[in-house]
Amino acid sequence: MSLAVDPRAVESLLAFWADAGVDATYADEPVDRLAEGAALLRARSQPPPVVASPRPTLIAGGAHDISVAVAQARAAAAACQDLDALAAAIAAFDGCALKTQGAKQAVFSRGPADAPLMIIGEGPGADEDTQGQPFVGRAGQLLDRMLKAAGLTDRAFITNTVFWRPPGNRTPTPQEQAICAPFLERAIGLVNPKMLMLVGGASAKAMLKRDEGILALRGRWFEWTSADGDQELPALPTLHPAFLLRQPAAKKKAWQDLLTLTERLDRPERPH
Repeated sequence: MSLAVDPRAVESLLAFWADAGVDATYADEPVDRLAEGAALLRARSQPPPVVASPRPTLIAGGAHDISVAVAQARAAAAACQDLDALAAAIAAFDGCALKTQGAKQAVFSRGPADAPLMIIGEGPGADEDTQGQPFVGRAGQLLDRMLKAAGLTDRAFITNTVFWRPPGNRTPTPQEQAICAPFLERAIGLVNPKMLMLVGGASAKAMLKRDEGILALRGRWFEWTSADGDQELPALPTLHPAFLLRQPAAKKKAWQDLLTLTERLDRPERPH
C-alpha cells in the first residue's frame, strides 16, 4: 500500500529544519563524527613542524650577518689609491641595501683632498641625493657659514658615515654604517687629516663606538682608531647643523666646539 506525499507538507518540513539550522542531508556512507573530532583535537595538540628558512645576508636595518658585505667593501676600498678611485668604487658597490631603496646616486665627498680637517656627518639628505655632494642643503649651508666664520673654508674634507640617502631621511642604522665603514676609513687614510669633527649623534656613536647621546659627547676630545689599529686621530663630536636649525639656541654650543677645534688645529706642532 502506497501513501500519497503532500508536497506542501514536505516543503513545510524542510522549512522547519532550515529554520532549526540543519544545512545538510544524509550522505551515501555513514560518517563517524566523533572520530573526526578526536583526530582534529590530536592535530591541534601537536606543535607545527619547524621549517628552516635561509638566513639573509643583507636586509636593511635588521640584525643580520653583514660580514660578507663588509669584507667586499674592505677589499674594494683597499684597492683604491686615490679619492677618485674610491668615489668610483663606492658608486659601483652593491653591498649596501640603501643603494636600492630610492637613492638616486652615491654621495661621497666635497673639499680638498689634503684638508687638515675631516668632517663626518650621518648620511645624505634629499638635496645631497640630488646634487651628489654632502652637506649642500640648508644644514650644509649653515655648516659652510660656520666654517667660514671660523676661518676653515677650504680646509675641511666633508663626507658621511653612509653614502646613499636613507629612505625618508631616517638615521642610518649601525649595520649600514658598518658596511660603509671600510670606504670611510680608506678616505681618512688617503686624506690623512690632522683631526676629525664628528657631526651629529649617529656619526659620533659609529666612529667612537660609544652609546652616549650627542649632548653628552659634544665638546669633548676622543681618540678615533681605525679598525686595523694603524691610524689614530683626535676627534671632536659636535651638534648637527640640522639640529641647530631646529634649536637655534644651541648654536652657541656648536660655535664653542668649532672654536675649540680651530685652536687645536692651528696649534704649533711640538718638535719631536
